[in-house]
Amino acid sequence: MKSQSVVTDLRKKIFTEIAKVAYFSEKETIANDIEAIPYIITPDEVPRYRENIYRERQIAAERVRLAMGLSLRPSNKPVHITEGLMASDIADKYYEPPLMQVIPSACDKCPDNEYVVSVQCRNCVSHACIKACPKGAISIVNGKSFIDQTKCIKCGRCKASCPYDAIAHHVRPCAAACGIKAISSDEYGRAHIDPDTCVACGQCMSACPFGAIADKSQIFQLGRAMRRGDKIIAEVAPAIVGQFGPKATLGKIKAALLDLGFEDMYEVADGADMGCIAEAHHYVNEVATGNLPFLLTSCCPAWAVLAKKQFPDLAAEVSQELTPMVATAREIKEKHPDARVVFIGPCAAKKLEASRRTIRSYVDFVITFEELGGIFEAKGVVPENMPEAELHKDATGAGRGYAVAGGVANAIEKCINEYYPGTPVNITHAEGLADCKKALQLAKAGKLKGCMIEGMGCPGGCVAGVGTIIPPEKAKVLVDLAVKNSKENIPPEDLIETAERLTKMQ
Repeated sequence: MKSQSVVTDLRKKIFTEIAKVAYFSEKETIANDIEAIPYIITPDEVPRYRENIYRERQIAAERVRLAMGLSLRPSNKPVHITEGLMASDIADKYYEPPLMQVIPSACDKCPDNEYVVSVQCRNCVSHACIKACPKGAISIVNGKSFIDQTKCIKCGRCKASCPYDAIAHHVRPCAAACGIKAISSDEYGRAHIDPDTCVACGQCMSACPFGAIADKSQIFQLGRAMRRGDKIIAEVAPAIVGQFGPKATLGKIKAALLDLGFEDMYEVADGADMGCIAEAHHYVNEVATGNLPFLLTSCCPAWAVLAKKQFPDLAAEVSQELTPMVATAREIKEKHPDARVVFIGPCAAKKLEASRRTIRSYVDFVITFEELGGIFEAKGVVPENMPEAELHKDATGAGRGYAVAGGVANAIEKCINEYYPGTPVNITHAEGLADCKKALQLAKAGKLKGCMIEGMGCPGGCVAGVGTIIPPEKAKVLVDLAVKNSKENIPPEDLIETAERLTKMQ
């Protein structure tokens, strides 16, 4: 399967090597095996992507630390890659913020909001750019337009006026991808993520063409727990459809997970089914009656954290229903109290959700599809080549549709129409943090009264999460097909008691 970029190829190599160490290394050799990974990633003396091999290995070393759940090393003192290894080699190791981190040695110090004249400039007679500039920042130098950055106010009028599109607007890709402006520049010109603003959606990580932003992983802890023989059950997010190849059905993925050593696999879409039942009842009984002004969905942790951080007055309006990840994990723990649960999904923000004190007892590990791909690679397992394993039960199209933007709102609306025919439904959705913030501003201003507001931190929904493998547009098509082919469209209303039990916070 064709990868999306060289950056994702490098990340997969790191995850694969960490998984090999976690699964196969003896305790006495772990430290040496980990220290060797940067040399496995960059085996030659000829650099492939940077100006020298030493910088490539330095960056690889930092990626190794993050993949082990460790923080980056300080730049002003000698620290081994494996510093803190023993404290990290435990199954109860949870993610410690900050989750998203900029690797200093990898950041290329991209210009942030700068207008420059390209070689396309033809020194035309019009000189429209000069005329358009309100500060006199543009002149002709060596037969080309030239922008004096000390005078430029970044208004963009020069670019808009150029008939040859010869003026480029350079912006830092990671900052442009952040819908809530959590990224700025540090004193050295490198990207800096404000931990107080960041909601860990990971879109900056996807946008960085240098692979300079990475999140922490539990792939090492999961592998060590499986090597010890812990009973581990996987719950897979609805967005998993097509991530491991078009022929990798849920049954084949389950067989692949069993081959890795997992005890069992459940669909998180089943928890989503419970969620849409509960949310439908909640909307009708509370919002439609006017007891609540509106209701914010809670499925996307980046959206929920955004609401609580930047709109604390609206925090009470965030749904108190547990997310599908947690509802499914609760069901698993009820049936298998001695098991550990790993959520496998597309989302970085889920890693921090699982770290919350109220969630820890249900979800023990969170890894992404990308990280699972590294484990498959390490153990030579190809999901498409596996036989079909039997699923516990089929989730409905409603639950499986949670993977795409609008899917949550659509599922709840269908349930309301079925359970409470004739009830007016006012549901809207926002995708991408910038639009999510606008929706919250409208809600705060009282312009979304009586609304169920679905928020998705990633544009396109979960299929565009930072931990996915295939392009979002392709994933959406496959998810829509899975929804269409589901045996049932929505869950039956008589499951309300089960839904309330699994989704209500205790």
